[in-house]
Amino acid sequence: MTGDRPAVPLVALLTDFGRADAYAGVLHGVLAAVAPRTRVVDLTHDVPPQDVRAGAFLLLTAYRYFPPGTVFVAVVDPGVGSERAVLAVRAGGYLFVGPDNGLLRWAVEDAGGADAAVRVEHPDYRLAPVSATFHGRDVMAPAAAHLSRGVALSDLGPPAGALSGAPLPRPRPLAAGLGGEVLHVDRFGNCITNLPPLPGEVLLAGRAARRVLTYAEGARAHPGEPVTLAGSAGWLEVALPGGSAAAALGVAPGASAILTPPQGEPSPEGRAAPERESL
Repeated sequence: MTGDRPAVPLVALLTDFGRADAYAGVLHGVLAAVAPRTRVVDLTHDVPPQDVRAGAFLLLTAYRYFPPGTVFVAVVDPGVGSERAVLAVRAGGYLFVGPDNGLLRWAVEDAGGADAAVRVEHPDYRLAPVSATFHGRDVMAPAAAHLSRGVALSDLGPPAGALSGAPLPRPRPLAAGLGGEVLHVDRFGNCITNLPPLPGEVLLAGRAARRVLTYAEGARAHPGEPVTLAGSAGWLEVALPGGSAAAALGVAPGASAILTPPQGEPSPEGRAAPERESL
């Protein structure tokens, strides 16, 4: 792994801790104490509380914009203190540390699958004592700090099995087009689906959103109406320029979405949807 490490060791933090309390700052303190030369980036601390799926989506869509060798610490952990494991995983030249609750799975699979995975259990790479309620501080941050210093993954604990959680949902062929779902709603109220950026409109909550190229085009050509466009993550999203599509349509992650082809074009029924391009 040494050859894959960035010139300056880098750890990226993703949590649901928010900024009102000191939890996120304490992770910085632990990392600085163990690995003072490691650079720390706050990817986000505003994952909705205990929303593992939202955290998995944000990690998936962000990790590959960091240099290979980056260590990601993801802490959205409603099962903290339970029998769920804490994992450290190498995939696609990156390292991921977090609870084995599905949070890491989408990013790890997108990176090509786990090259190696261990349960973080060795006492030399934890704080003592380990709290029953703050494994981000006592287990995950120390493990990430040691990894950033070049400690071997295998030193952290025994090999782990397959990662928990469901795989990323894939679109399915329908008579009317492609059936998918809303993967994530961002802070602007944009509904990001798992539908590929094929031509057509997206039917969401019973309303057809017309296809545009940009938010500005949508505001100009279809004021006050939801529109469909290819988002930065490589999937189709439904947006309401100047407003919140999620609020206007009353939808949340998991809501059904259907991509309908333009008139005169054949339905994609019977053929597989193209894979999303690399983020």
